Amino acid sequence: EVQLVESGGGLVQPGGSLRLSCAASGFTFSNYAMSWARQAPGKGPESVSSINSIGTNTYYADSVKGRFTISGDNAKNTVYLQMNSLKPEDTAVYYCAAARTSDSGSFYLPFEHPSKINYWGQGTQVTVSS
Repeated sequence: EVQLVESGGGLVQPGGSLRLSCAASGFTFSNYAMSWARQAPGKGPESVSSINSIGTNTYYADSVKGRFTISGDNAKNTVYLQMNSLKPEDTAVYYCAAARTSDSGSFYLPFEHPSKINYWGQGTQVTVSS
């Protein structure tokens, strides 16, 4: 059974940090590019960050560039999103997504290329508020 299980969300004050984790099982993690996306109430969905299967290429949305860092651990089948300097506008449900790629250097932004996404996680809530 394929699973993507996110964890690490919660309530944090503005300026604080959180690290999200996405543990994968049921597929060959090292063959997949991984992404984080978010959906906030009343806002459109946003592809936040992506990383290729070998960890050499990354993408960050302008809204999180310089504050968020994506990383992967193929030995643990896990992808992480380190979120620093959090702002109230970062409040959203954060989803992990996996895309099978034939080119190890590639990744797909989940909401821009939804047909390329093979698996989604169930989401974890991040709330930034004082």
